[in-house]
Amino acid sequence: MNYRNLSYLVLLLLAVLTALSVYFASRLRFDYDFDNFFPKGDPDLAYYFSYRDKFGNDNDYLLIGIDNQGRSVFEKPFLTKVDSLTSYLQRQPHVRAVLSPTTVKSPVIEAFGYFEIPYLHVAEPDRYQQDSINIYTSEELVGTLFSEDATAVSLFVQTTDNLGKGASDTLMAALQQKLEELQLPQTHVAGKALAQSVFVDKMKVELAIFMSASIVLVIIFLWVALRTAWGVLVPLLVVLLSVLWAMGVMGLFNKPIDLMTVLLPTIMFVVGMSDVIHILSRYITEIASGQDKLPALKLTVKEVGLATFLTSLTTAVGFLTLLTTAIVPIRNFGLYTAISIGFAYLLAFTSLPALLLLLKKPNPIKAGKVTFSWPIFMRRLLRFVLLHPKAILASSAVLVVLSLAGISQIKVDTTLLEDLGDDDPIIKDFLYFDQKFAGVRPFELHLMAAEGHTLFDEEVLQEVEKLEVYLRQTYGLNFISSPATIVKTLNRAQNGGLQQFYTLPDSRSDLQSIKRRLQAFRNRSELRSVVTADDKEGRLSGNMQGIGSARATAQNDSLQRFIRQHINPDLLQTRLTGSAILLDKNNTYVTQNMMQGLLIAFAVIAVIVGLIFRSFRMVIISLIPNIIPLLMIGGIMGLMGVKFTVSVSIIFTIAFGIAVDDTIHFLSKLKLELVSGKSLPYAVKRTFISTGKAIIITSCILVAGFLTLVLSTFDATFYVGLFVSLTLVFAVVADLMLLPVLVLCFYRIPKNKLGPIQ
Repeated sequence: MNYRNLSYLVLLLLAVLTALSVYFASRLRFDYDFDNFFPKGDPDLAYYFSYRDKFGNDNDYLLIGIDNQGRSVFEKPFLTKVDSLTSYLQRQPHVRAVLSPTTVKSPVIEAFGYFEIPYLHVAEPDRYQQDSINIYTSEELVGTLFSEDATAVSLFVQTTDNLGKGASDTLMAALQQKLEELQLPQTHVAGKALAQSVFVDKMKVELAIFMSASIVLVIIFLWVALRTAWGVLVPLLVVLLSVLWAMGVMGLFNKPIDLMTVLLPTIMFVVGMSDVIHILSRYITEIASGQDKLPALKLTVKEVGLATFLTSLTTAVGFLTLLTTAIVPIRNFGLYTAISIGFAYLLAFTSLPALLLLLKKPNPIKAGKVTFSWPIFMRRLLRFVLLHPKAILASSAVLVVLSLAGISQIKVDTTLLEDLGDDDPIIKDFLYFDQKFAGVRPFELHLMAAEGHTLFDEEVLQEVEKLEVYLRQTYGLNFISSPATIVKTLNRAQNGGLQQFYTLPDSRSDLQSIKRRLQAFRNRSELRSVVTADDKEGRLSGNMQGIGSARATAQNDSLQRFIRQHINPDLLQTRLTGSAILLDKNNTYVTQNMMQGLLIAFAVIAVIVGLIFRSFRMVIISLIPNIIPLLMIGGIMGLMGVKFTVSVSIIFTIAFGIAVDDTIHFLSKLKLELVSGKSLPYAVKRTFISTGKAIIITSCILVAGFLTLVLSTFDATFYVGLFVSLTLVFAVVADLMLLPVLVLCFYRIPKNKLGPIQ
């Protein structure tokens, strides 16, 4: 066989596939779809979508807070600018409505007809004092459009449904331009359109930073480890191709780059390097021993082929276990990273041998210099391990106990925009609305009149008012909109707009008059967003401060108890729904999905080790050095006070899938040594010295690559980088110190059962 011609043919085929990958990768787009983080398949999600079809989306809005920096908002220059901003926003193409302090009006119904009187007369400063009295005696305005201390106002901008990235960018650009033009003292913006625009821009910048940092670090480690130009360039080329192929597959299936898959290129760049390093390390060793290129490559493939296949399989399984989660971005991340790992393995055993065959044979003397110091270092390390087995076992036991104590401190909790750090400007703006206004966390309660009733029946309205009182006084809702608030507003309008009449009507005749008025308003969008056309269903919505999901779950349980005890189901039935509730429900999936993923990964590793050694004892031995690092990062999380969120939970399955690679390489080489007839102690020694170099180099590259993720402004990305890196450090220490001790102390070679590797 002409291996040189075969190499050219392989490289030509790979070039064609790479060209296709470039084409499909060019179709990739960045996206941040808020709805994708809802738990798919959950019955509450289908219910929410049905509810949203009736009443509209509860997060299609922008909040704009304008602070007068400690001075009263009742100043003409300030209010004139606010009014100008309001008029400007009302003309924007992606804005449906703007609720503003300068345009909000109080309805008044008199014998002569229906009137709307402005709460605030912007152009008449002489009326500001009376206006302020009217405003601050209207509970529905304080904390919503006007801050309690009268130093800030807020605009509520209703955007079009499901605003996309392009529309969000256009709206935010127009808003920023107008704010700069008006030179308002201090502004704060919160909402889906802003988050979508900023998140995508952040992802683009961070992808470039991660990849650049990873390439630089990998080049440094490759040069230090291999000391040759081809030893740097060839691995880089192979791994870059695997990343490009992965992006091409995502483009082929029209999958966007989102908050999770933005990690894929960086992770693949460092994970894909593992197979390449193991191949090159063995190849250089054979060249240094005097072998020619072809025999050296054949022996390398034979020695590391199975081990690298198994490590690629276990790493892919680690990512595939993320398919057990109900969160679409995490599932896509797991699936496409696993596919990419397969590409990396394929390219490592096709393009790399082809390139090495075509390249000039490395100088055996230089190769020998590269490998000379490693056996000496590994022998010294092995000597230390063999002299202190009891200390190593005791230290491991102590670490497990301390880790379990730390794990007991972990709290499962999520918040809106949990992936952003506390110092992020978006988070600070959200906190501003929590402190000055009603807050940004939405609340939605579906109201359903019982059979034979409507939501505007007197007794049903009284039940709704009970809910409102509880939600405002006990639950913590700062703003409420419901069928009852509509009736209260119209009752006040029928009584000259006097605030003391902002109550449910005292008489049936007054209520009947309001019902007739509602019939006249039945086609108005403001009414249809609260009550259906048949008056049978409605919504009680509001805003509150951004509490975490753990506290929200406790409050919702209390609300449900209140409803069971105090709300008559023969008059009114309710169901909690909304985007915040769905995000809170992710808590219930976090621990469950993590445990499912880890159990699947454990099972796969157990099967692989069991097939290699045909020993249950060796299965347990192989799992221990990989479980301890997971316990340690769990303990560190608990001691650091890191909340266990959906994004953080994936760290364990990712880390285990990658960290177990070193164990597989060690045990695969150990099996080869045992099959060749060597005693267990000598086989461990040979395995330790021959695999130690590749294990340390690949682990250093992996750690360095993952550490680039700590540069991220997203908490989830930061923690993935930090804790996966720590896991890999702990894992390499466990594999080089604890694993040999466990094998020597507890493994027994089964008689007549240690056959050849299949």
